[in-house]
Amino acid sequence: MKKFATILSAAAFALAIGGPSSFAQSTSPSASESMHEAGQEMKNAGSDTMNAAENVGHGAKTAVKDTTITAKVKKDLHGDETTKAEKIHVSTSAGVVTLKGHVDSQAAADRAVQIAQNVEGVKSVDNRLAIAGSASSRM
Repeated sequence: MKKFATILSAAAFALAIGGPSSFAQSTSPSASESMHEAGQEMKNAGSDTMNAAENVGHGAKTAVKDTTITAKVKKDLHGDETTKAEKIHVSTSAGVVTLKGHVDSQAAADRAVQIAQNVEGVKSVDNRLAIAGSASSRM
């Protein structure tokens, strides 16, 4: 009851000072509204934090997969008769394997691409290998 009397007193004071239009324009939120708004902001902050943590986890998982793919491609290139003597740099990003370096023949380049494509998890292969003696390897 005391709270109601306080609210009525505040309303009467606002009407006395600025008339009805002044009272209608009052935009200060009530304590309940403020608490609700603060609760929503806390909920949103928690949700944002959870989403950020999930993204970090997903990024780490992708990095581990990429590292595993790179290691497997390198191992398979080294174990293959056609490519084992070649100096091929392998990198992987989001499942896309990039092959760089110089190889002795087109057959070695083709075989390196084939080996990389056969590794589980590889989405595509970006072949940037230069063939020794070709015009593109002299640039």
